[in-house]
Amino acid sequence: MSAYKKNAISDTDMNKIREFLETIQYGSVTVIVQDGKVIQIEKNEKVRIK
Repeated sequence: MSAYKKNAISDTDMNKIREFLETIQYGSVTVIVQDGKVIQIEKNEKVRIK
């Protein structure tokens, strides 16, 4: 039932995901996939006030 596609994530998308992960301090990175393709990448960053 699993239809694995090689290179399902483009190099551009992978670089953007990597950039988000390297720069986020607190929060989440969400990758939205539709029909086996990345259609949206979200970065939600939390700011901690001390």
